[in-house]
Amino acid sequence: VGSVMVAHLSIPAIDTTANRATSISYNNVTKLLRSELKYDGLTFTDALEMKGVSKFYPDGEASVQSLIAGNDMLCLPGDVPMAIDKIREAIRKDQLSWDMIDYHVKRVLRAKYMYGLSQLKPINLTNLTEDLNAGIIKMRKLVAENAITLLRADDSLSFPLREGKKVAFLGVGLSADNEFSCQLRKDYNANAYYFDYRMDSVQADATLALLKNRYDVVVVGMHNLNRFPANNFGISKPAQYLIKNVQAQQKTVTMVFGNPYAVSQVCDAPVLIACYEDDSTTHRKAADLLYGRFAAKGKLPVTVCGPFTYGYGLTENRMLRTVKPETVGFKPEVLKGIDSVVNDAIRQHAIPGAVVLVAKDGKIAYEKAFGYLGYDSTEEVYPQTLYDLASVTKVMATTVSVMKLYDEGRIKLNKTLADYLPWVKGSNKQNLTVKDVLLHQAGLKAFIPFYRETIDVMPNGMPKISVYVPKTDSLHNTRVAANMFLRDDWIDTIYNRILVSEVAGKGKYVYSDNDFIFLGKIVEAVAGMPLDQYVKKEFYDKLDMKTTGFKPLNRFSINNIAPTENDQLFRKQQIQGDVHDPGAAMFGGVAGHAGLFSDAYDLAILSQVLLNDGAYNGIRFFRRETVKLFTAYQSSISRRGYGFDKPEKDNATRKEPYPASMVSLDTYGHTGFTGTCFWIDPKNKLTYIFLSNRVISPDPNKFGKMNVRPKVQDLIYKALSPL
Repeated sequence: VGSVMVAHLSIPAIDTTANRATSISYNNVTKLLRSELKYDGLTFTDALEMKGVSKFYPDGEASVQSLIAGNDMLCLPGDVPMAIDKIREAIRKDQLSWDMIDYHVKRVLRAKYMYGLSQLKPINLTNLTEDLNAGIIKMRKLVAENAITLLRADDSLSFPLREGKKVAFLGVGLSADNEFSCQLRKDYNANAYYFDYRMDSVQADATLALLKNRYDVVVVGMHNLNRFPANNFGISKPAQYLIKNVQAQQKTVTMVFGNPYAVSQVCDAPVLIACYEDDSTTHRKAADLLYGRFAAKGKLPVTVCGPFTYGYGLTENRMLRTVKPETVGFKPEVLKGIDSVVNDAIRQHAIPGAVVLVAKDGKIAYEKAFGYLGYDSTEEVYPQTLYDLASVTKVMATTVSVMKLYDEGRIKLNKTLADYLPWVKGSNKQNLTVKDVLLHQAGLKAFIPFYRETIDVMPNGMPKISVYVPKTDSLHNTRVAANMFLRDDWIDTIYNRILVSEVAGKGKYVYSDNDFIFLGKIVEAVAGMPLDQYVKKEFYDKLDMKTTGFKPLNRFSINNIAPTENDQLFRKQQIQGDVHDPGAAMFGGVAGHAGLFSDAYDLAILSQVLLNDGAYNGIRFFRRETVKLFTAYQSSISRRGYGFDKPEKDNATRKEPYPASMVSLDTYGHTGFTGTCFWIDPKNKLTYIFLSNRVISPDPNKFGKMNVRPKVQDLIYKALSPL
């Protein structure tokens, strides 16, 4: 120990002298510390201007007593010239000696030489404040992250607020930018409006007019609050009026910076967050929570209003965090190459838009929306845009349901279709096993164009009026598209066409939609409810997957859904919000092979369940062994797992590797005809999701020819930094 500071303490066991602190006690400094404890480092006094000594030893006398006690350094002696005069006087009176002064000076100089202080080296002041406060700053960030409390999140499209929305920031109580508004500009390119407490109701109305119909979401920040409830915590009447009316006229997120009791002024806000402090650290962390970079953990320390009582707080452990790519091992400059690939595909009219999401280690490293919903559309694609997943339905609805029921012992892979579906008995399908159906090697036909029987061949192939009507009625309740409802009894015809279709011999792989039509019906028979209800109950609701599901027009505006096709062959209209696949459409939008819609983020959540070997957020959906079984290679004649697609087994030497050249053989996932895919690589803990609507393009095959999905996937692997 190079030095110690001696405190102003009264310890009679060391020194019984009245009013003599240990810092100026010879018994303490010299006898105890030097002689008995053999301490040879420098001794510093505590501050001599403190009343503990200056009250009893005024006018420089404390400095004299400190030196007599044996101290080397005198801290804050007060009046320095007076202290020097007192020391000189003590030398004249033989209370001190010049030898004693020289002794202490030499000790100090020796210490300076020892620590390299004999040569002047000016301190580098660059980032000095940050360096000195690094530990404090880190602690403040941690405290803010754990304290900020999510009180209400009734609007799933406003919180978490991901990129793609037109965002405004309304700084109530502000007249200029702060850290929070600056971060919103970076994250969302947000426009900022300020309303300080001196403004009047006329200015409030003007602000409302500026905001109305211009933004998807307005983030309301309440700042510069005081602690007095009697004057509404400093919130002026015009400001209260503004907050109330902006919440009424459009989607808002309200964030209360400072006094948590001020939450009582906005208790009914649809999305409400208590932030406790109004400093730069809290501002940055509040912006991070809004974006979804971390999950809400905070609880109210007080009762404020209504349901918001002590200990209340919504926690968001289910949310996948967004992080900087480099924090999970990606090279950002390489990952950014995805932008070029997708934008090139849009420029060449292979797709009008897309969403790409990349997650690693359970964290989103890349999530970006590109382009527009369609070629004639002015609606931009957002990360929250829903896409028709096409055959991704086979996994994200049907296979996961089969896995769940297999886990529960309610479906056996070696059982036959007839064991679960009585109406199959007596047909050439009755002895087909669930296992072979999952592997697409049961011999079923790849595709049966049921719709062809329901349209007139001449003159323009219009839908038959004997089969379809423009409005639902007692006999026509199956929606196929807008203003197009199928006769209910035609479902029986579809089943009949499947049952009488040919079955090829075993030992051949034929990718078939009919396999999964049967599997969807098995799930319904075993679960005792429709497929869409079962998968929603068992997965989507429990995982808080807000967008994933069948028949999205029942839950979302059509403007949130990408159009899939200008269907001039069957439905004679643009298909948007109804399933693209004609067979699934004739089932009313719910089938085992197609019909699911989702945004990329929700697919990432269910992908994470699989990547976690069946568990997520403390909930186990499958046994680990079940995930391993279904996602492994299970066929000697194909690359398939049970329900899952996988890389070609000879991918490393293959001229055209699938799905991309750099994936591990542990990878599993599925593609969709509409231009979608998800791939999970457990070896690298990667999830890759690509959503687009390539069928609406002038040349729907251009997307495949350009290898857009494989190019993006290879870039993901190239962006991974070497271990």
